[in-house]
Amino acid sequence: MNILLIGSGGREHAFSQKLTQSSLCSNLFVLPGNAGTSQLAKNVAIDNTDFPAIGNFCLEKKIELLIVGPEDLLVKGLRDFFESDPQLKEIAFVGPDAKGAQLEGSKDWSKAFMEKYNIPTAAYRTFNVDTMDAGIDYVKNHSLPVVLKADGLAAGKGVLICESNNDAVNELKLMIQDKKFGEAGSKVVVEAFLNGIELSVFVLTDGTNYKILPSAKDYKRIGEGDTGLNTGGMGAVSPVPFADAVFMQKVEERIIKPSILGLQKEQIHYTGFIFIGLMKVYDDPIVIEYNCRMGDPETEVVLPLIQNDFAELMLATAKGELDKIQLQIDSQSAATVMLVSKGYPGDYEKGKRISGLDLVTDSMLYHAGTRINENGELLSNGGRVMAVTSLGSNLKEALAMCMKNAEKIQFENKYYRKDIGYEFI
Repeated sequence: MNILLIGSGGREHAFSQKLTQSSLCSNLFVLPGNAGTSQLAKNVAIDNTDFPAIGNFCLEKKIELLIVGPEDLLVKGLRDFFESDPQLKEIAFVGPDAKGAQLEGSKDWSKAFMEKYNIPTAAYRTFNVDTMDAGIDYVKNHSLPVVLKADGLAAGKGVLICESNNDAVNELKLMIQDKKFGEAGSKVVVEAFLNGIELSVFVLTDGTNYKILPSAKDYKRIGEGDTGLNTGGMGAVSPVPFADAVFMQKVEERIIKPSILGLQKEQIHYTGFIFIGLMKVYDDPIVIEYNCRMGDPETEVVLPLIQNDFAELMLATAKGELDKIQLQIDSQSAATVMLVSKGYPGDYEKGKRISGLDLVTDSMLYHAGTRINENGELLSNGGRVMAVTSLGSNLKEALAMCMKNAEKIQFENKYYRKDIGYEFI
C-alpha cells in the first residue's frame, strides 16, 4: 500500500525506517521530510498547513494509510478535514481529531479531564485576562516552587518553574498581558510542583483497544547534570529501569484505563498515540501532561524495540483492530544521544557540512535537522541535527556505543551531552 507520513524530524526518520521494512509498504511519502527520510522515501514539498493540497496529494497518489507525526496539525483538525470529505475519509488515518488532540492542545482541558476521571495529577487553577487579579493573589501565596503552563501549544517552551512568588507574579503578567507565548498563553494553568523523577509512557489505541509501548526517559536540559535551558530533548533511554512491573501496573490501572474510558465517555473516538508524561512521586505515578503523538527523541529509542511489522501495527490502529495484534518487544535496552548545533536552544548555526556517517557501526542514525545541498553534501539544518541510537544487553552497553559513534560524526561546533542516562549507570 502507499503510505503518507507527515513530519520532518528524527521521529519521522525513525517511523520511515520501520515502515519501509514492512512488506505492506509499496511506496512511502514523507511531507516534508528531511535528508534522512529522502534516503528511504519520497519527500513531498507541500505546505503542511495546506489541508486541501494534502488531500489532493493523497487522492493523486492513492494513499491508503496516513500517519501524522507532529501535534499542531492534529490540534488544527487535519483528521476532521479528512473525515469531512467522502473520498478522503476512506484513508486509514493514525492520529486523533481536534477534540481528542485537546489532550495536548489545551492544558486546561486536559487538567479538567484528569480531574473529572480521577486521574492522578498535580493540584491546579487556571487564569485568564478576566481573572488576572485573582491569579496574582493566588501565585503570591502559592507554595514554592510553583509551575506556570501556557494553555495552548508553545513549541515546548510554555512551561515555567518559578522559585519565588514575585517571579511567578511577573511571569503570569508576561504570559497573559504581554503575550509572552502568543495566544498559547491567553490562559495559564498554575500548578503545584511535583518532586520526583520523570518518565514517559506511550500508549497506542484504536479508540477501544490499546497497547502499552516501552517506557522512556528523555533529557531536556542543554547542559550535563540537567542544567541550563530546556531543549526539545538531548537524548533518551528505554525502557526506564525503575518502571518495573509493579509500577507499570499502577500506571495502567490508575492512568491508562481511566484515560481511555474517559475519552470514550466524552464521545471522542481517539485513534493514535497517547504520550503520558509522568512523575514518579515516591512509588506512585502522577500525570504531568498528555501529548497526542509520539515524543522526540523518545521515538528514536522506543521504535527500535518494537519488533512488529510497523505498517501492520499502524493499519490495525486506524481500523480498530489492535486486539488482533500481539505486541512484540525486544528485551534489549536502547539509548539515543542527540547531536545539536552551537547556540541551540537559542539562535543556532545552520549549513554546517556533516561527515563521518560512513564510519558509524552498530548504531542507527536518525536525521532531525538536515538537508542535502545542490552539490549532494549533507548539511545541518536545525538545532537538533541527528540522533545516534544504539541497542545493548544493558543500558551501559547501549550508551557506550552511542558515545563511541557520536564522536565519529563531524560538523563544525557539534555538541552533545555525554551524561545521558547518568542516574542509571
